[in-house]
Amino acid sequence: MSMYKYFIKTPWWARWLFSSYVWRIPTKEKVVYLSFDDGPHPVITPWVLQLLKKFDAKATFFCIGANVRKHPAIYQQVLEEGHAVGNHTWHHLNGWQTPVKDYLDDVARASELIQSNLFRPPYGKIKAAQAKGLFRAIGKGRSKVIMWDVLSGDFDKSMTPQRCSEYVLKNVEAGSIVVFHDSEKAFSNLENALPTILSALNNEGYKFEKIQMEGL
Repeated sequence: MSMYKYFIKTPWWARWLFSSYVWRIPTKEKVVYLSFDDGPHPVITPWVLQLLKKFDAKATFFCIGANVRKHPAIYQQVLEEGHAVGNHTWHHLNGWQTPVKDYLDDVARASELIQSNLFRPPYGKIKAAQAKGLFRAIGKGRSKVIMWDVLSGDFDKSMTPQRCSEYVLKNVEAGSIVVFHDSEKAFSNLENALPTILSALNNEGYKFEKIQMEGL
């Protein structure tokens, strides 16, 4: 654990305890799975998309339903540029603090706009009963809870862009799922850290791919 109140690198025991969730995607190739939570945002998401295009990178965007409703054109741009999307609830709910039915109703509402079997719980907090009910809430058969292997910490106001970059580059490995946020709260870190991270990993020979149900 870092000096912060969360794990930058997800510990083995968390992956073992919650082994039905996807924490990383095993691969022998130098592939990293970048993901962006909380969008779409009318300014930040297009900035991210432009930067990804520069590095021929694909990513996965876990979208909040309310933001998709506000910015449908940006959401469509994410899809048209070949990225994957996932459900991140309608109201960015904390599963541990929300009754199961209310949580699943919120997920179902988001699924009306977000066509995906991929789901990431806000804050990484979800009850077992909520996870079991996802297939009904999403209504697309099999669904997968996508967690992460590396948390960038870009959302943390006590984090600096330099530390954000250093922590990601130190902990990333083939198959890592890395979390960033295309949100105003994170942008002061993301704006400087993401170009540094993409450039460094690109120079190390990594490819950037989106998460797909077929490979899970």
